[in-house]
Amino acid sequence: MASDGVITHRSVEVNGVRLHVAEAGPAGAPVVLLLHGFPELWYTWRHQMPALAAAGYRAVAPDMPGYGDSEAPSAGPDQYTALHIVGDHVALIDSLGQEQVFVVAHDWGAITAWSLCQFRPDRVKALVALSVPFTPRSPAVKPVDAVRALYGDDFYICSFQDPGAIEAEFKRLGTELVLRKFFADRSASPLFIPKSGWGSPDDEVPLPSWITDEDVKYYTTQFDKSGFTGGFNYYRALNKTWELTSPWTGAEIMVPTKFIVGDLDLTYNIAGAKDFINKGGFKKFVPLLDGVVIMKDVGHFINEEKPEEISALIISFIKKFN
Repeated sequence: MASDGVITHRSVEVNGVRLHVAEAGPAGAPVVLLLHGFPELWYTWRHQMPALAAAGYRAVAPDMPGYGDSEAPSAGPDQYTALHIVGDHVALIDSLGQEQVFVVAHDWGAITAWSLCQFRPDRVKALVALSVPFTPRSPAVKPVDAVRALYGDDFYICSFQDPGAIEAEFKRLGTELVLRKFFADRSASPLFIPKSGWGSPDDEVPLPSWITDEDVKYYTTQFDKSGFTGGFNYYRALNKTWELTSPWTGAEIMVPTKFIVGDLDLTYNIAGAKDFINKGGFKKFVPLLDGVVIMKDVGHFINEEKPEEISALIISFIKKFN
């Protein structure tokens, strides 16, 4: 592992699953665990890792289980529950020789990080969550059922539930076009992927300025190799996680937290989200919430779209706890 911001790579075995881990920064420095979302990889943190290393931290960014060069759990969606994925990251923290780490997480990484903080707050010094706020467990309705009732079967989370069908649709469109559609989306509206098809393979989707053709080529190569099923399985395990986590209904997140979201992020514009974040609900469940940053005219992939600003916000927050 290089101490000068150069990113190095290795594999780590956790709970019988081999994880690919990217690292930067000096050995012995405080560890910042970086958790990516969908459809991303460790590579989403390529800007933050050198910045963290330069600030004296050891940045550790795995490909989440089922993504990129990490192995996929063998038994399908039921091994992608919060309990399984958090267990893998606790084992990763153990493998790093750390009692506690800082966690920075985006999208599905943030969902995993909230669960990590809920199940094992003793392992997290502080959390910076991007895009996805903590969602309290509803004892009355399963999460997939809730979004289906709100938005219907073509809402992307619902579209991802059918094993095989969405894989075939993404194969029809081609990996690069699928990724371009995700990265270019700035509508702030609910994302629908109709079962009748998500456009034509001949669609042309210009890239936003914050991501290059070379970046998309890297993502495309990795998803061509691994497929999207690993990523879909996190969504397919949502209701199983709901079943298994009833003991935590009403539990608070007792970890110091900073939350950052773009005002064009679909997660910020989903029904009820703005009121929950801004009118006290979020703070009620995350009592140690140390502010919410809402970035103007910024979309979902916030750490890639505004890399310098996000790196500065991360470092200024976590240095309080060194």
